[in-house]
Amino acid sequence: MRWVDITQLEKNATILFPESIKVSSRDSDYYFSMFLNINETFKLMEQLANIAMRHLLDNEGFSEDKSLPKPCKTLKHVSTLKRDLDARAKNERYRATFRLPKDERLDGHTDCTLWTPFNKTHIAGQMFVSNNYICFASKEDDGCRLIIPLREVTIVEKADSSSVLPRPLSISTRSKMTFLFANLKDRDFLVQRISDFLQKTPVKTSPSNSKEKQDGFGTAECEEVVENLPQSPLASSPASISNNKQNTPYDNSVPTANQGLLKIFSRGSPEDLGPKMAKEKMKEESWNIHFFEYGRGVCMYRTLKTRELVMKGIPESLRGELWLLFSGALNEMVSHPGYYADLIEQSAGKCNLATDEIERDLHRSMPEHPAFQNEMGIAALRRVLTAYAFRNPNIGYCQAMNIVTSVLLLYCSEEQAFWLLVALCERMLPDYYNTRVVGALVDQGVFEDLTREYIPQLYEKMQELGVISTISLSWFLTIFLSVMPFHSAVVVVDCFFFDGIKLIFQVSLAVLEANMEKLLNCADEGEAMTVLGRYLDNVVNHQTASSPVPHLHALLTSGDEPPLEIDIFELIKSSFENFGSLKADVIEQMRFKQRLKVIQSLEDTAKRSVVRSILSESCFTIEDLEELYVVFKAKHLMSCYWGGTSTAAERHDASLPYLEQYRIDLEQFRELFVALAPWSCGSHAPVLAGRLFRLLDDNKDSLINFKEFITGLSGLYHGDFIEKFKFIYKLHLPPAYCSEEAESALEATDFFTDSVTPVVTPILSDLDFLQCESQGADANKEEAGNKEVKDKKDEKASTVKDYKYYLRMWAKEKEPKKESIKDLPKMNQEQFIELCKTLYNLFSDDPQEQELYHSIATVASLLLKMGEVGKKFTNTSAKRTENNDMSNVVSTQSKEQLTSPDSGQAILIQCQVKTSSDGETAGDKHALKGQLENMRLAEGEIGISPSQLASDEEMKDDTSMSSYSVVSSGSLQCEDIADDTVLVGCDTATAIQKYSSIDVDWSISFEQVLASMLTEPPLVDYFEKKQDIRSRIEACKQQRAIERQLSSSSDYELSVLG
Repeated sequence: MRWVDITQLEKNATILFPESIKVSSRDSDYYFSMFLNINETFKLMEQLANIAMRHLLDNEGFSEDKSLPKPCKTLKHVSTLKRDLDARAKNERYRATFRLPKDERLDGHTDCTLWTPFNKTHIAGQMFVSNNYICFASKEDDGCRLIIPLREVTIVEKADSSSVLPRPLSISTRSKMTFLFANLKDRDFLVQRISDFLQKTPVKTSPSNSKEKQDGFGTAECEEVVENLPQSPLASSPASISNNKQNTPYDNSVPTANQGLLKIFSRGSPEDLGPKMAKEKMKEESWNIHFFEYGRGVCMYRTLKTRELVMKGIPESLRGELWLLFSGALNEMVSHPGYYADLIEQSAGKCNLATDEIERDLHRSMPEHPAFQNEMGIAALRRVLTAYAFRNPNIGYCQAMNIVTSVLLLYCSEEQAFWLLVALCERMLPDYYNTRVVGALVDQGVFEDLTREYIPQLYEKMQELGVISTISLSWFLTIFLSVMPFHSAVVVVDCFFFDGIKLIFQVSLAVLEANMEKLLNCADEGEAMTVLGRYLDNVVNHQTASSPVPHLHALLTSGDEPPLEIDIFELIKSSFENFGSLKADVIEQMRFKQRLKVIQSLEDTAKRSVVRSILSESCFTIEDLEELYVVFKAKHLMSCYWGGTSTAAERHDASLPYLEQYRIDLEQFRELFVALAPWSCGSHAPVLAGRLFRLLDDNKDSLINFKEFITGLSGLYHGDFIEKFKFIYKLHLPPAYCSEEAESALEATDFFTDSVTPVVTPILSDLDFLQCESQGADANKEEAGNKEVKDKKDEKASTVKDYKYYLRMWAKEKEPKKESIKDLPKMNQEQFIELCKTLYNLFSDDPQEQELYHSIATVASLLLKMGEVGKKFTNTSAKRTENNDMSNVVSTQSKEQLTSPDSGQAILIQCQVKTSSDGETAGDKHALKGQLENMRLAEGEIGISPSQLASDEEMKDDTSMSSYSVVSSGSLQCEDIADDTVLVGCDTATAIQKYSSIDVDWSISFEQVLASMLTEPPLVDYFEKKQDIRSRIEACKQQRAIERQLSSSSDYELSVLG
């Protein structure tokens, strides 16, 4: 069983198996028991299944695998895989705990104590050291957390040990803060590691140390922005900025938002707010006291006291600073100076699907707020969203990102809002903002499980109404910003940046619990949505100092009763009191369980969507297409791992429709072709697969998607003889046929005789003359017809234009033209020889092998002669003068030629060269057979004796007279025929000679090839025989299982040998 096929993984405890692990797939369930260490095994299985799900979701998993450390030497009794997965799990937990950038790698951790000056005590915990940070976490969850960037460190020194403070270590920072660690087990080694990292750390000045920062967040930048405006927005209407001129999407004249838009576009004066402003000042003073005791900036002690202040509300003047600090966005912004400006420059003026969607949603982003009723706010929002779309093309742009980003811009500068968006999309709400909103669907499942655990009496009713799946997406994707009044929702955002997704679950559960009685009495989903909508619309924030922002109330009142207001701070307090026991590690465990279910459900949906879209274009059944999709996807994933010609990002583009997302290269296609092709082609199969690949690769990117793959496979499996052979014929024409990859046809021509070239006779010259006369008559008719058509057009132009007529004509032109056999180009001699070689290889291992070889030799002999005669007639214009001189001479010698076998055969061939033009369908087999019968009748009319021309049956029966008796079983092995020769007939009355080069003037049409093939029943029966693809699919799956076992064995042997 592959990891990507697992739909459920859980530990079970039954009477029969007290400790077991249940592994579920789409087909069956498996139970494993009797483990030496079940917890360790289950943890390892979780990691592997999670990696597999990541591979199905996007391409990042493949790059993460390559970033794992490689062992310098093989350790005995230590699994390299387990060691690397453990390292990955520790890195992920370390980054999530301290909100660090995704490229941070944990070097090690050790137990220690930290002296905390705010309460004068030593706190026990662990120190974590990585390449850019030193972090500390207390053993108690809400005790204390500390993050020290190495860019801030100035001094690291060992202090004197004592009985009270054994093995201490002092670390000083640029912000004049000193941190004292003690009880370090290996202090010398730790100091050496920190020193090594410090030497590699570039010296950078953090914004948190600037003088402006200490006075207030970005106060110096505020004056700069105001000076750049034509008029101060505080003195005039904000909308006046864009009244004079309509700015282009990337107009440099629009000022950049170097600070929060709320400060620029605030309405009303502080004096008008009265007590609310006093309350705001008190909050600011509380935070200033906290900064004095616990520190300010990235090195601040984060304790339970910090959470309490956040729950009471962050002052608007500090909101942007603290959002950056708690989310970890500040670290990324400082580590990448100039990155946002470079993205803006690179994306300026460029358009794609993401930018089009951004333009569509710009004016839907908080239109009720004055900051986004003018071009400055709109331009800032456009730049931030576009910059992120170019940073992360896998996400690009997703609806709801505009709402969240517009709120970030109210409190932060453009660059700060950009890095907050990065933290939100890539770390705090992973996989939320992509085309399939996988992260939101996963957390929706987690929310259902939490509802069942904490509010069991409501869970069944909510499942019956189907409300959870409806409400959770809008709540989670916008962090309640779209369902609550603005000033209430930003308080939820404050707590979210401090506590993470845990806070969203807590508030959601609190909302359901507060409306439990009403929800239990609801009759349908609409009524339940009304109840919840009214409740959230009336969550208010009476403490805000800003002017109220209109909220789009959908349903406010119920009858004449005034709505009941709910204080946002009471709601958050209630959520912590009733559901504060939620733990981050428990949520991650629940996320894993739901991730398996969600991604596999999305994959099943994608498979059904692909099958439905391609069903009308293919003759395969739904079951066959689903099985082929699974096989193709498995080969795609393998190509992402082992493909050497392109990267995983090139093979899998999540922005494309499901039908085009999975792609394979030539090497994987060859393997699938060999396994699934209806005919065994032997050693010629790779060559044929390469030609089919080039034929299907329309965009020439050396990759084909599932739709193209099915198109090729359908051409081989379905249709009648004509359709199948037309497909094979096209494989020997450009672009499928490439002369460089084919074997030299010069070698194969040595087996052709020179006798097929007819002797030039007067009768042929007369025929040339007649053909020229016929062509001249046709030309005169065509000229007359063109004149008549022109007169009709002129007449029509003089009348009133029929627009419906032109629309119908335009629609007809847009319809894809169905290809007929007459549209196929002619085949030259080299391509024809390769076609014959392909046909010989197709017949290997067939029960009717000898009959098929006999038939194809007959056809090849006839077609070569037809090609020679056709070449003669194509050169008629060059010989017109000579033929005109001889046209008046009709000698008895010419009449005798009419009865000779050579001339009769020439006329027969000439009859076969000319195709029916009297309305007969070119692709109709019966018409073509009838044409061949007419040819035979023509032989009798011109006086050819039946005894002079041996019939096909006589030629097959009498091997002594057969022109291709060389293919008898005793004369040449089939393998030799398939490798480099094509055997054709030779006239018994002509000496055998060999060609020295390919005849470039020689050609043959598809109609001629088809007409010749239809005369041989064994060939027709062979191609019309039904082929079963299900057995080949099963064989392909078995082969994949064997390959995986061999690959695993080889890897193990290599690790042992190493």
